[in-house]
Amino acid sequence: MSTSLLKTTAASLCGLLILAACSSAPTPKFQQELFETGASPYARNFNSSVTDTCEAARRALLSQGYLTTMTRNDTVDGTKNFQPTGDTHVVVEFHVVCTPGEEASSSSIVYVNAVQNGFALKKSDTSASVGLSVLGSLSLPIRSNSDAMVKISSETIPSGKFYDRFFGLVGHYLQTVVRTEPVVSDRIETHLLPVPVEAAAPTPSPSPDIADPIGKAASVQPASEAALVR
Repeated sequence: MSTSLLKTTAASLCGLLILAACSSAPTPKFQQELFETGASPYARNFNSSVTDTCEAARRALLSQGYLTTMTRNDTVDGTKNFQPTGDTHVVVEFHVVCTPGEEASSSSIVYVNAVQNGFALKKSDTSASVGLSVLGSLSLPIRSNSDAMVKISSETIPSGKFYDRFFGLVGHYLQTVVRTEPVVSDRIETHLLPVPVEAAAPTPSPSPDIADPIGKAASVQPASEAALVR
């Protein structure tokens, strides 16, 4: 009777321990995704074209030491290496996508994602034996050490301030770099407009019915003056 009671108690304790372990297990982060429609730290609106915004994003990454690749006008990828310690290595990968905004010609939306990959130095020992036929079955162990960087972590950077700084730098380059589609000012600079050249109107020829009074007076003398000359 006592033995069966002990077995039952032990089984009950094991079940309670399993339930406690299951309840204390952390919830996976992907199950915490809310997919809300509010503001997202990974997106930002800009009053510029898709081409200009992606070019500003490329310059922003280049100015911070990222190695970028831009094969399309609406996508920018960049990577940067970090060495926190002698045995650890971190690589940050940036992925930027530019899409048209509500007004396709004058606005755009930038989506950005940064992934932090961690690497650690792992040492491994390898051994081999060489048989010598002269000495019979004698074998000599040969050991060698090899070091390799092993990927130990990979996580999307969730910090909102991290992306705020990036978007702020993108806006800075949009203001300082000449755009492919310049903004037309409402005020027209009149002094910069070309002066129209009007064709000179031809001089009208005098009508045969109208004599030139000045020319006629110079060429024809009165009869009385002609008589006086004689």
